[in-house]
Amino acid sequence: MELSTKTRIESLINSSPIMVFMKGTKLMPQCGFSNNVVQILNALGMSFETFDVLSDVEIRQGIKDYSNWPTIPQVYLKGEFLGGSDILIEMYNSGELLEKLEIALAS
Repeated sequence: MELSTKTRIESLINSSPIMVFMKGTKLMPQCGFSNNVVQILNALGMSFETFDVLSDVEIRQGIKDYSNWPTIPQVYLKGEFLGGSDILIEMYNSGELLEKLEIALAS
């Protein structure tokens, strides 16, 4: 990955406590998996930002390389990679996601 792409990704990740790299935007998700993540975060009342990977080929591939995770969406919490749609659904259903978000955002 080019250094400029890595720098842009890190800047995006650090621009919001909760950053979601997804297809589309939080107002207009462009795939079901991205929509799942948006719905979960909205249901928890969380404020979050998104980046539409469909708008930038370098970031779309770069974020997969950066996290060593092959799929989109990808959710970052205070700079830490949380996971994608399936992991967030699992964490949401167990109550772990709300707890993790509240602890991270309180500090």
